[in-house]
This record gives sequence, structure tokens and C-alpha cells, in this order.
Amino acid sequence: MRKMLILFVICFLLFNSTLAFADNKDPFFIPVDVALARPLGLASIVIGGAILIVCLPFALPSGSVKTTADALVGGPFRFTFRRPLGSFSDVTYTPAAELEKKTKE
Repeated sequence: MRKMLILFVICFLLFNSTLAFADNKDPFFIPVDVALARPLGLASIVIGGAILIVCLPFALPSGSVKTTADALVGGPFRFTFRRPLGSFSDVTYTPAAELEKKTKE
């Protein structure tokens, strides 16, 4: 089990760093995106949702539920479902509040 975990972490880091330098014009990255990045994004949404549930007792009193939810679920959701296939050049974390400001301007 430990070897599988180490192998998974190495593969994730290897593919994650490779995808960070992907260019929109290279068709090779579309199947890589579908096979690796989107499933990892979907998994991060599920894991982020579980972490959000654990964080809710701390986020509710401080009034930071929206920010916490955006960081743990909203960002991975935008990465997984709103990004064009094979496009990794515009993958940056932009909180939902800043996105709303940009669309209103």
C-alpha cells in the first residue's frame, strides 16, 4: 500500500509539472487533460467538499464560509469544468469575488 501511495505521488507530481507548461496549440494535451487532469480535478472537488464539511464549524462563526467553499470546491470546479480542453496556460486561482468584479466592470 505504501509503495502505491509513493508511486501515485510521484506520478501526480510528474504529470502536474508537465501539464503546467502545456501550450494551447498542442493537440497532445487534450487526451492527457481528459485522462489525467479532469479526473484529478473531479477528485479534488470531492476531497475539497469533504474538507469543507470538516471546516464548517470553524468557518461559520468567522463568516468565511463563502471564501472557504470557493477555495476548496469552487477553484477545483472551475479547473475541471470551465477550462477549455488541453488549456493549462490560464490555470490560476482567482477567487469567485474577483471574477464577479471583473464581469461587472
